Amino acid sequence: MKIGNIEFEKGIFLAPMASVTDVGFRSVCADFGAELCYTEMVSAKGLYYGSEKTKELLAFEDNHKLKAVQLFGDDADIMANVVESFGTQFDIIDINMGCPAPKIFKNNEGCALMGNIELARKIISACVEKSKVPITVKFRSGIDDKSINAIEFAKMCEEAGASAITLHARTREQFYSGKADLSLLKKVVQSVNIPVIGSGDVVDIASYNAMLETGVSAVMVGRGSLGNPAIFSILSGKNPPYSKFDAVKKHIEILRKYYSDDYLTKYLRKHFLWYVSGIENIKPVKVKLSMCDDLNDALQTLKQVLK
Repeated sequence: MKIGNIEFEKGIFLAPMASVTDVGFRSVCADFGAELCYTEMVSAKGLYYGSEKTKELLAFEDNHKLKAVQLFGDDADIMANVVESFGTQFDIIDINMGCPAPKIFKNNEGCALMGNIELARKIISACVEKSKVPITVKFRSGIDDKSINAIEFAKMCEEAGASAITLHARTREQFYSGKADLSLLKKVVQSVNIPVIGSGDVVDIASYNAMLETGVSAVMVGRGSLGNPAIFSILSGKNPPYSKFDAVKKHIEILRKYYSDDYLTKYLRKHFLWYVSGIENIKPVKVKLSMCDDLNDALQTLKQVLK
């Protein structure tokens, strides 16, 4: 499949996830076979007003053949200004119109834009006009089950100039509960002529194949990758490049280039718990990792249980 002039072999992508898809995790997932790894959701206003913390989210390692950034915001002029400032720094720019988080939603950003299609159209059109790379849009089924408008929204994205769209087939009201509606995803695929990327519940080969049956051009893996970068090797039919322990080690090594150990000790705890998830009799190790205040000690603990 293609997004603009960019061609993908398998179309297996790592989803943008706030406070998860940091530069280290993205680099590891790229090694394991993710063809496109999106940054965390990045505030256009934060970049526009010069926030250094926001700028930190844009880092990429050299092993990323392609670089994708995801922006969010509700001001078309600011969004377009930021997109223009990127030039060709990134290969793909995605616009988030699906985030369900209360703080984002209350600011009329993320999934709130599904309730204001004309503003969403204005934002997409403005970004497309100023961008030198393909613009894509990620959204949900709708705000709630009484206002499902994914098909209408998909058509609007195409009309506004989006090169591809991603549908996480849940409503904002659902957050991550229940199941993604693959029947709706299939209808969205049939309603537009641009590539549709499917998102939601892909955790193994069976769920991946079920997603492909909808006719999507590519598949985005989110929660199924947490602590499990090997899912990209599994889905692409390739051998993992290294062990899970080495994945954790590389994850830490990369983040140490950008952040202090004091910050990473707390930030990485959730990642460590994801990495050991599913191992038998792991509760004592989880407790130890949750309380560990030294990265090197945490690494030694992980070495004992990961292969």
